[in-house]
Amino acid sequence: MKVVLTYDMGESFVEELQTTFPELDFCPAYGEAEQMQEVADAEVVFGLMTRPVFLAAEKLKWLHYVGIGFDSVVRNIPEFRTGDVVMTNARQTHVVPMADHVFAAILSYAHRIPELLEDQRNHQWNTPRYVQRIIELAGTKMGVLAMGDIGRAVATRAAAFGIKVYAVDILPMEPPPGVCAVWPVERLDEMLEMVDWLVITAPRTKATTGMINRQRLALLKEGAFVVVVSRGGIVDEEALAEGLHAGRIGGAALDATEVEPLPPDSPLWDAPNMLISPHTSAESVQLIERRKAIFVENLHRYLAGEALLNVCDLEKGY
Repeated sequence: MKVVLTYDMGESFVEELQTTFPELDFCPAYGEAEQMQEVADAEVVFGLMTRPVFLAAEKLKWLHYVGIGFDSVVRNIPEFRTGDVVMTNARQTHVVPMADHVFAAILSYAHRIPELLEDQRNHQWNTPRYVQRIIELAGTKMGVLAMGDIGRAVATRAAAFGIKVYAVDILPMEPPPGVCAVWPVERLDEMLEMVDWLVITAPRTKATTGMINRQRLALLKEGAFVVVVSRGGIVDEEALAEGLHAGRIGGAALDATEVEPLPPDSPLWDAPNMLISPHTSAESVQLIERRKAIFVENLHRYLAGEALLNVCDLEKGY
C-alpha cells in the first residue's frame, strides 16, 4: 500500500514510519508537481492537498489532514463532498498553544505591553502613561464563540484568572468547569453586550461565516477586546478596523484572517491596538510530535480495519 506524505515533518519522521510500518511504501512529495505523479496509485495521503492533486489521486481512500480547520480543503476541492474519500484531522493537537496564545494577547493588552515596548525602544520612563490603565482580569467577563476543544482550554485558563466565562455553541451542553453558561447561538447578541473579551474559537462553516458582522461588533461594550484564533471570515474585519480607529473597540488580536497571507495594503496592519500574527498560534515544539502521534495511531487503526480517530464531518465543518 502506498502512502504519500505531502507535509514535510523531517526525514526522521519518514524513517520512523518506514520502521514502524515496513510493509508500506512511504513516498515524500512536498511539491505539487511531484505530488501529481505520486498520488495516482496512492491509497493514503498525509498532509495537504490541492484540487489538481486530489483529482489525480484516483485510488485515494483516506486523507489525513495535518491541521484542524479543513474548511479551505472542502472549499477548494468540492469533489470531497460527493466522493467516498474519508478525511481525518489533527483535532486536539493544537489546543494547548492556541489557548496559551489567547492569553498572551489578553495579558498583553491588560498590561499595555505594546506601549511598554514602545517606551523602552524610546528610552522613556513614562509612569503617568499607565496610571489607571492596567486591567485586572479578575471579575471581567469573557465570551467564547464555540465551546469545543480550544474553547474549553481557553475557559480553563480564564477561570484561573478569575474571569467569568460565557459561551455560545450550536450544540446543547452542560457548562464545563469554570464556565458560567453555554447558550444557544440565538443568545449570541446577549453575550456580546456583556463581555469584555470576545474570543473566536469556532470553525469557519456556512453558519459561522460573517457571524460577527458590523451590527454585532456594535453590540460590544465600549473598550471590549476581540481575539481570533480559529479562522478568518467569521468577524467583519473592515468593521473591526473601523472600531479600533474610532477607539470604540479596545484592541484586537488576529491569528487568522479572511485572506491569508494578509495583503500588505490591508487596513488591519495599521489599525491601532491591533496584534497580528501569521496564523502561528499553534506552532509549538510539542505540536509536531502530537501531529505525528495522531497519524501513526490512525494508520495502525486503518491497517487493522478499526474506526479512525477524528473523522471529519464535511457538512458540519468540524
